Amino acid sequence: MTERITARRIFVLTGAGVSAESGLGTFRDRGGLWARFDPMTLATPEAFARDPETVLAFYDARRRAALAARPNAAHHALARAADRLAASGGRLFLCTQNVDDLHERAGSREVVHMHGELTRVRCTACGAGAEHRGDLAVGDRCAACNRAGCLRPDIVWFGEVPKHLDRIEAMLADSDLFVAAGTSGTVHPAAGFVAYARRRGIRTCALNLEPSGNADLFEETRTGPASRTVPDFFDALTA
Repeated sequence: MTERITARRIFVLTGAGVSAESGLGTFRDRGGLWARFDPMTLATPEAFARDPETVLAFYDARRRAALAARPNAAHHALARAADRLAASGGRLFLCTQNVDDLHERAGSREVVHMHGELTRVRCTACGAGAEHRGDLAVGDRCAACNRAGCLRPDIVWFGEVPKHLDRIEAMLADSDLFVAAGTSGTVHPAAGFVAYARRRGIRTCALNLEPSGNADLFEETRTGPASRTVPDFFDALTA
């Protein structure tokens, strides 16, 4: 894209690369979480049923790290862009694969977490969800049904369906620009968003530290740290 972009309805998908500069690990990069830990022993319903103490300890550590982290310039730039667009009659729909709350703490008013949230738990007995920002013990009771031993992180594990897919698809279909920031482009269904956007004639741009696995599907790719590429792109777009 060499011409100036004048998008009014922007769909933004963010991934682990946006939070990496806040000190939170990525997943599939060299040295990422799944290079150091076996996800099949930590991030599946079967792993939780087999060894809940180990699974909960892993997510307790991740939750503590996320709560200790601070939003970086990329998070703040997206919040700023959303406010600017809303003030002029546009909108920025922020969909994240991240389970931290750094977007919210940077000022984003509405964030759709398609892979769940570290600061929420869900009861496997009654299905009730609740905010939970401390460590989670196997014997903790559900506030809704009072059952013990049924609370798990409200995270989408391997083999589970991501959240909010109907709303995500509807908002993507109603966009005139799709931007993927800090995401590897290899995890479905999010990896297919760009192809969907292209089929509908929606402009596409990727902002990544290096080209993603599906970079050839984007009309434009800008590489560099998220703390630089995201503010540069969105500040210019919404100025």
